[in-house]
Amino acid sequence: MGSGSSPTRSSSYSCTTLVNDPGNAGGGNIDIPGNIPLEIVTEEEMALIDAAITSARSLIQASSSLGPRALPLSSLHSTVASLRQCRSSFRSVSPPILTPGASSQDIEDSDQGLTQSKSPLKLFRIRRALSVTDVTATEWCEKQMEFVLLHGKPERTKAMKAGSERHVELEEEVMEKVEIRVISAEDSWAVRLMNFIFGSRQLLFDGLTRELPIIGIVEGIWMVGVIDEIRMPKNEAVQQPLLVDTKTRHTATLPSEAQKRNGRLQLMCYKYLWDNTVAHSFPSDEFYSYFGLDPHSTLSDDVRDYSARLGVHAKTLEDVVIYLGDNCRLLPPSQEKLMLRYEFQADRSLMEEYIFDYDEDWFKGRILGCFAFWSGEREASLVSKDEQWKCRFCKFYSICPVSGRSSHRLP
Repeated sequence: MGSGSSPTRSSSYSCTTLVNDPGNAGGGNIDIPGNIPLEIVTEEEMALIDAAITSARSLIQASSSLGPRALPLSSLHSTVASLRQCRSSFRSVSPPILTPGASSQDIEDSDQGLTQSKSPLKLFRIRRALSVTDVTATEWCEKQMEFVLLHGKPERTKAMKAGSERHVELEEEVMEKVEIRVISAEDSWAVRLMNFIFGSRQLLFDGLTRELPIIGIVEGIWMVGVIDEIRMPKNEAVQQPLLVDTKTRHTATLPSEAQKRNGRLQLMCYKYLWDNTVAHSFPSDEFYSYFGLDPHSTLSDDVRDYSARLGVHAKTLEDVVIYLGDNCRLLPPSQEKLMLRYEFQADRSLMEEYIFDYDEDWFKGRILGCFAFWSGEREASLVSKDEQWKCRFCKFYSICPVSGRSSHRLP
């Protein structure tokens, strides 16, 4: 599909999720929204939902096995509150969720600085996948990423909100949205995997899908992302998907090389995840183990109804994973060429379609450099001198060593 074509609205569905308290097994009905306000749940928010549900389940199981007085009621109340908080839109990254066996002392003890035992990955992404957004934010500025982990994200700018709204518009051109209530981590992951299954089917039948969730392992680390757009070129001997990412710009100027480099890394992450997903069997045992999931847990009525409505009769998360494996065998690897599209926010006009080749060596070098920070092998680096123009837009400049006023370290 060319950039000037009008997409065909598909019968596939993109699902937004609502979260119930852990004990609520009702779930409610699935409705195709009319004038109901839609709530877009990002990968970051989904990860926080998963973590909160896992935490709640652990607390409830501990309470059941040890007796009614073994677990303070306040712990359950605080966990339920955290789930309800996940129901709303987030403006900042939540503090790390401590799993059973972890202690606050691990975080408070900062004498040794960054170490592998107290890495950002273990402190802030425990039982959560690293997102592609985490990777690109780290590539942009590791020190800024460190400050975000410590202090939370600054409030989103008007330009950032406009970019998000544009992505919602693009998705709704080819998808109908439904709201579905999830009550367990298994429900949440089942919905995410089903959205991949039906998005990829939409690609095969319609030649286009958008906002496709993807998950996989990159250099030993679980990673998730959402691919803006995938196109299946027509009238070509070899049918290979083209991965596309759309960026919106609030000024009528083309992006800098640093911005394009960041976009290249993002799309190469998506290509790596896509190609590995379709080329290899999904590592289901590692998936269940890492995220603390029960593959045989019965999915909620809402989730089962949603899957049946889309042609998959899944009772458990394992059923969904089996469907995922069968579906992936039908998918081809993506093209070596990738596309970044730049639009002007004011009038939606196309500024540039930047096409480039996947570079495996470059990608691996960038990813390993990023993971060295996340795994605690080294401290966060500062931006290079020729890219310190980025600091003018950073909300943490006043506490950054670059400003010459102070220094700050991860605990």
